[in-house]
Amino acid sequence: MKIEQLTAESGAARLEELGALLLDAVAHGASIGFMAGDTREDAAAYWRKILAELPGGARVLLGAFDAAGRLLGAAQLALAMRTNGRHRAEVQKLLVFHAARRRGIGAALMARLETEARTFGRTRLHLDTSVGEAGAVEFYKRLGYVVCGGIPDWAANPDGVFVPNVIFHKRLASGCERPGGVSTGRGAG
Repeated sequence: MKIEQLTAESGAARLEELGALLLDAVAHGASIGFMAGDTREDAAAYWRKILAELPGGARVLLGAFDAAGRLLGAAQLALAMRTNGRHRAEVQKLLVFHAARRRGIGAALMARLETEARTFGRTRLHLDTSVGEAGAVEFYKRLGYVVCGGIPDWAANPDGVFVPNVIFHKRLASGCERPGGVSTGRGAG
């Protein structure tokens, strides 16, 4: 398996695969902003929007590929761009084709996202996932993410049933730093 950072151009060349990945996740119950019945064009429109954001530097898109170059999964990192938040980023849409799950692809994508976050000077990651979503809560806990809350009826699953989410965070570096790397001296924060 190989993990690569996708650009707007390389992502556009894989638009059909990215769309199939999103629809596969929805078909297997993932609450990722789409509903059962959403079309290939809905998925393509979403990915076109994401790909358009890549050149601005506020988003990272990674793809995991098999030895033959087929897409196995993808994940995103949305970098906070406001001055007071440049120490953090949000993990978004970690997706692995259902047939390729349980092979370490999700964990490898997360490890690479954390590396990318550090490259951008990010020391805090956060994410949310729906309760009951195919073991995702336990998966993130195993990766060292800490539950910090949740919201009832946060989103509808693809079948329309509302479910709560679980919000996670993870510190990537020791110490509590202000934007620009200046320590606040407050320890964990």
